[in-house]
Amino acid sequence: MRTTFRCTLLLGALASLSLLGCEASVEEQPAAQQPPPKATEKQPEAKKVLVGNNVVLEVQGENRRVLVNATVVLQRGQLELLMCRKNTKEHEAIFSADVDGRDIHKALVLAGAEPGNPVAFQPKFKPASGQTVNVLVSYDKKGKLETVNAKTLVKNTKTNKELDTDWVFAGSRLVENPIAPDKPKVYLANDGDLICVSNFEGAMLDLPIKSSKENADLEFECFTDRIPPVDTKVTIILEPVKKK
Repeated sequence: MRTTFRCTLLLGALASLSLLGCEASVEEQPAAQQPPPKATEKQPEAKKVLVGNNVVLEVQGENRRVLVNATVVLQRGQLELLMCRKNTKEHEAIFSADVDGRDIHKALVLAGAEPGNPVAFQPKFKPASGQTVNVLVSYDKKGKLETVNAKTLVKNTKTNKELDTDWVFAGSRLVENPIAPDKPKVYLANDGDLICVSNFEGAMLDLPIKSSKENADLEFECFTDRIPPVDTKVTIILEPVKKK
């Protein structure tokens, strides 16, 4: 009996030592080193420069864009423009802005956009060209800032789908004042054609596709249920797309 008891004690002691040894070996292993947390890159502060009445150039690091204060003037009906100059073509544009088109043109150039050429109809049709510009619309919707792509507000009457073509910076044209040739040249887009969906020879921003301005052949209309109520104040955001 004593021999059995001693064996039992000896086995228990050996087991305890074995466990202690395992615990010691675990404790002695160095903890795996965790990589230091990555520092969060702080975005540079956006700086805004007033270029003209209701036209602002926003610069944030390498990113530049143009902000234009505008108002909703049309929620239903056919369209020739997305945005016109105030007191010109409000009956066929979603937005109207109290601006000088030359200020928007200048701001776009400062933002890095290169103007191309407006549409040409003679001797043969040649679509508008220029750097692609993303057009966004930002406004207050029930206390929250809502920002949408302007293309979603324009409906193609043939497909019943939203506009799927980007605008280009055609750049309009400067022409002599026919009434006073000795006066400064006239910027054609100031007749109203700031951002067009129908082709105009004086357009500042136009679609690089064939899009008639004849009433019987208009291809676009308001996407009514997506457009904020008339008189809503909005900010039109113009973002030049960097060339690859």
